[in-house]
Amino acid sequence: MDLQLKQKTAFISGSTQGIGFAIAQKLAEEGAMVIINGKAEDRTQQAVHRLRSAVPGAQISGVAADFANVHEIEAMLKQLPTIDILINNVGIFELKPFADIDDATWTKILEVNLLSGVRVSRALFPAMLKKGWGRILFISSESGVNVPADMIHYGVTKTAMLSLSNGLSKLTKGTAVTVNSILGGPTYSDGVAQTVEQLATAQNISADQMKAAIIQHTNPNGLLQRFITPEEIANVAAYLSSPLAAAINGASVRADGGTLQVL
Repeated sequence: MDLQLKQKTAFISGSTQGIGFAIAQKLAEEGAMVIINGKAEDRTQQAVHRLRSAVPGAQISGVAADFANVHEIEAMLKQLPTIDILINNVGIFELKPFADIDDATWTKILEVNLLSGVRVSRALFPAMLKKGWGRILFISSESGVNVPADMIHYGVTKTAMLSLSNGLSKLTKGTAVTVNSILGGPTYSDGVAQTVEQLATAQNISADQMKAAIIQHTNPNGLLQRFITPEEIANVAAYLSSPLAAAINGASVRADGGTLQVL
């Protein structure tokens, strides 16, 4: 299927690895000009080289910015060309008891997971509306609906992201701009893989055994019965980014592997 993304320019925040990198690769494969982003310049450029190797001939560039630093975000935004497709993907997570989450931790996760999308969308959204075409996509999580007890601060940011996406979509009336979010399920991203490997080492079991144990403990009723791959989320993101998805706007699209047992 041709997603008609040639000549479109996409920016993906937090895209040097995991879901963000997978989305960048899928959009590049579909012919989009892709700008990826990482926290540090060296890591960003390394990811640019990996992506160019994975998709020969694709137009790939990168811009570094720490999304916990508003000044770096402002500097990054000045470097961006006109963007047709904005993927708000950057995010951090951690397992932490609620009583141990201090104000500084709350502030940081809100800055990175939520205000990143506010700031970049605020900068790029008006040009999309003026042009009459654009795509904004928020990579949220089923944790924004079924908030995990050991990551309440993370779940709160993902819930707020859904509200932000829904509110922005109401500003697109009468245009070909759409704003949607993806409710991803448990995904085996690089960050999750690192956590799984650490837990497996601590319990003296294999990573595969740890992965199975986590799914059984946290998601026993999920229909997929395994972690989702970043590429599976990327496939959904690419479609929602395309002109073919014009009728999908203001939606929270589930790609959760049947984790959420709701309509």
